[in-house]
Amino acid sequence: QVQLVESGGGLAQAGGSLRLSCAASGSEFTINVMGWYRQAPGKQRELVARITRAGSTNYADSVKGRFSISRDNAKNTVYLQMNSLKPEDTAVYYCNADANGGFFLGYREFWGQGTLVTVSS
Repeated sequence: QVQLVESGGGLAQAGGSLRLSCAASGSEFTINVMGWYRQAPGKQRELVARITRAGSTNYADSVKGRFSISRDNAKNTVYLQMNSLKPEDTAVYYCNADANGGFFLGYREFWGQGTLVTVSS
């Protein structure tokens, strides 16, 4: 059982910035990879960025150089700093966590409720 709560979404101007955060709760699982996905209307959900517990990162080509993912393991929180926002970034952003619950619970994937990011031109 892991609950993910996102915050920081909202309205931004093109060229502006937003910082998303996602706090994970649940001590019976060890959070491994955390990431951010997004889904625009009529489109497939896509990976935006992900980060391992050790800090290795991976970004979608469309956001490289503009977005930065980071995490605080002590707080079980992942962040997404979004700079130079474009209208094309408008989407619902979802926090994701891959967790290990040991032998009995196994590996599980968890999702946040999503937060809407709207970028106006």
